[in-house]
Amino acid sequence: MSITYVFTEDYFDLNESVPFYVDPKTLLCESKPLEVATAWTLFLILLAIFLLAVPGNLLVGWVISSSRQALTPSDVYLFHLTVADGLMALTLPFFAVALVQGWIFGDFLCKVLNLIIEANFYTSIIFLACISIDRYLVIVHASETLHSRQWMCSRLFCASVWVLGWALALPALFNEATKLDSERMTCTETFALGRATVWRLTSRALLHIFGFLVPLTVMISCYSVTIARLLHTRGFQKHRAMRVIISVVIAFLLCWTPYHMTLVMDTLMRANLISFECAGRRMVNMALVVTNSLALLHSCINPFLYAFVGEKFRKKMMLLFQRTLRHERLSMSKFSRSTSQTSEGIGTVL
Repeated sequence: MSITYVFTEDYFDLNESVPFYVDPKTLLCESKPLEVATAWTLFLILLAIFLLAVPGNLLVGWVISSSRQALTPSDVYLFHLTVADGLMALTLPFFAVALVQGWIFGDFLCKVLNLIIEANFYTSIIFLACISIDRYLVIVHASETLHSRQWMCSRLFCASVWVLGWALALPALFNEATKLDSERMTCTETFALGRATVWRLTSRALLHIFGFLVPLTVMISCYSVTIARLLHTRGFQKHRAMRVIISVVIAFLLCWTPYHMTLVMDTLMRANLISFECAGRRMVNMALVVTNSLALLHSCINPFLYAFVGEKFRKKMMLLFQRTLRHERLSMSKFSRSTSQTSEGIGTVL
C-alpha cells in the first residue's frame, strides 16, 4: 500500500524460463516524478490528514481508556481502532516529504514504514468489521450472546486481530528504496524473489480480499440485519443508531472503493491482462497516488463517525472534561492554601 507508485520494472517476468522476445506492450515506460503542483497538493493533503488523525484518535483513546464504567466490546474495538489509525497517521509525514523530495529516508525506513502503514491498515479495517458484528449481536441477539461478546472483546481475540494484520502486511517488506532518476529516489515494491507476477498477484489478492471485500461483506450483512431490526422498533434512539451505521458504510465505500478499483486496474496492467500504453500507465500511476491519499482520510474520519457522532461518547467526553477541570481546580485550591500558609509562617518569623 505504498503511497508512491512508479512503473520502474518490466511488465513481463524476467524469472520465467521462456524464450525472450521484445513485445512493445511490455517495454518500460519512462518514469516521471509528479508535477510540482500535484506533489505539493498531495503533500498538504497528507499533512492535513496527519494533523487531524493524530489528535482525533488520541482524544478518542483517552476518553475510552479513562472511562470508569466497564467497557463494552465496541468500546474495546474502537480503542484498538484508534491505536491502529493513529499509528498509520504517524507514518504520513514521511510519505508526504517523499512526494516532493523523493525518498530520502533510506531502505530500512522504506520497509519499516510501509510495514507499519499496511499492518495498521488491515488491523483498522478488521476492527471496523468487529464493531459491526458487535452491533449486530447487541441489537439482534441481545439476550443470547453475552458469553460470545465477552470472548470477542478478550485480550486474546484482540491480540489475534493484531497478529493477523501484521501477518497480512508482510509483503510490504518487498518495498525498497530505488533510484527514480539520477537525482531522486523512490520507495516502491520490487519483487526480486521468484516470479514477480505471482508475488504481485498474491499480495494484491490478499489486499483486496482481507482489506476490502471480506470486511465490506461483513459490515453490509451485519448492518443490513441491524437496520431491519431497528426499523421495527420505536423511539428516537433508533434513528441516531441508523444514522451512525449508514455514515460508517458510506464513509468506508467513498474512501476505499476508488483505491481498490484503481489498484485492480494497475494489477491487470502489470499482469499484461489488458492492453495499455505508456500514457495509460502514467494515468493509473497518478490515480493510485490520489486515491491512496483519499483512502487515508478514513483514519481521521473514524473518530468523528464512531465517537463525535455518537451521543454516548459525547457525554463521556464532557464528564471527563468536567472531572479534569474539577481536579485542576482542587489542585489549584490546595496550592493556594499551601502558599498562603507558607506566607503566614514567614510573616510570623519575621
